[in-house]
Amino acid sequence: MKVIKEQDIVDSIADACQYISYFHPEDFVTAMVEAYENEKGEAAKNAIGQILINSKMCALGHRPLCQDTGSVNIFVRVGLKANLELTKELVDVLNEGVAKGYTDPDNTLRYSVVSDPAGKRTNTKNNTPAVIHVTVDNSDELDITVAAKGGGSENKSKFAVLNPSDSIYDWVMANVREMGAGWCPPGILGIGIGGNPEKAMLLAKESLMGHVDIHELQKRGPQNALEELRLKLYEDINKIGIGAQGLGGLTTVVDVKILDYPCHAASLPVAMIPNCAATRHIHFKLKAGEGVAKFKKPNLDLWPDIELPMDTIKKVNIADLTKENLSQFKSGDTLLLTGKILTARDAAHKKIVEYKNAGKPLPNGVDLKDRFIYYVGPVDPVRDEKVGPAGPTTSTRMDKFTKDMMEIGIMGMIGKAERKQPTIDLIKEYKSMYLIATGGAAYLISQSIKDAKVLAFEEMGMEAIYEFDVEDMPVTVAVDTEGVSIHTTGPAKWRTI
Repeated sequence: MKVIKEQDIVDSIADACQYISYFHPEDFVTAMVEAYENEKGEAAKNAIGQILINSKMCALGHRPLCQDTGSVNIFVRVGLKANLELTKELVDVLNEGVAKGYTDPDNTLRYSVVSDPAGKRTNTKNNTPAVIHVTVDNSDELDITVAAKGGGSENKSKFAVLNPSDSIYDWVMANVREMGAGWCPPGILGIGIGGNPEKAMLLAKESLMGHVDIHELQKRGPQNALEELRLKLYEDINKIGIGAQGLGGLTTVVDVKILDYPCHAASLPVAMIPNCAATRHIHFKLKAGEGVAKFKKPNLDLWPDIELPMDTIKKVNIADLTKENLSQFKSGDTLLLTGKILTARDAAHKKIVEYKNAGKPLPNGVDLKDRFIYYVGPVDPVRDEKVGPAGPTTSTRMDKFTKDMMEIGIMGMIGKAERKQPTIDLIKEYKSMYLIATGGAAYLISQSIKDAKVLAFEEMGMEAIYEFDVEDMPVTVAVDTEGVSIHTTGPAKWRTI
């Protein structure tokens, strides 16, 4: 009798995790190419261009699209007639596949999952467990969707129970305006309506796995209330002008997806989850006797050949920078940085402040004065790499530490997305500067890192303090020494609603 073998499930999940780490879905690539071709905002077009260049490089080089290789979501529908040959629980088999996929030595992915989330937050070292949703049907197969969701987009998820008479449109628009750029637009917005709280959230997540088809819907026209809502939200969200990376532009979302479910007459549960510029998911089926799932490689002709406009980019030697000459750079300038920078994320910042408050020097003589701090947790290198994909993390998480870092004497910061106003005020007060690298261009950015070494807190893995020696690292001035923020001026220029 033919069976679906346990090892075939493990290997299929592992292959899926690898596949989505370096291949964007074809429909998403097509949507991003269209966004690039239509974009009028110079900074936003540059950012989308970097995302597409990065995407093609990852497709060719089989390295992660983003340094945040995500937490794994698995939707599995088990056929009641499927003949499964298992020695352990299905959930354990699926997690074994995730662990195998993330620890593949040819393309090691970043381990971002921590256990004891309210306590020690210990890294599980293989990115398990996945978040697994199991349902059943009457088929003889396993129907599986594997997705990897980065923390930046997951952290922007929203949920509310509205009154039945409240406007879903108004709620979504208000929350999109507040989301800013930390979720790395352009991307897809998923919305779940109805059921109960957990069902609405699950619907929002599931909706993100659908095909990008908003232009098909525009062409044929809406046929029901949900399709009318999709179109109105798609058009009006893009009129807000947030644009790629929050720089201001025509495309913030490439699609809006909605799923709904009947709910109690007294309530209206609504959930919203964005998918970032590193949209990653794949769907496949396993049938008895057919072995491991086979994944088709995308057509590389989908990606255009893009070159960045070098005539508008300034080359900067970090060694020549001082607090006195930072004022030459203005919000919106695109720079290519060459020189040495340090890295630090949440955990490192917390340690730095603890050392500062205790009056102790940092380990190994690390000195932050007059240095640029890059908010990044890189992927481990493979083969001859100096560092793996190394794109920026969301900067607002470091806002609480900025005053201490300014008092230590850092020159500037590099991250992604906007800063809160108190941080902008500190940047202006200390005549510092905040730069952004493009979220979703991690492999492209890593090509500019010519050397990398851990200086302190090596036990914290990706959260350690590294020194990167960079050459022509592409960044944009997001907040200049006068406190002018591109995340305020950029969207304001393109806002039409």
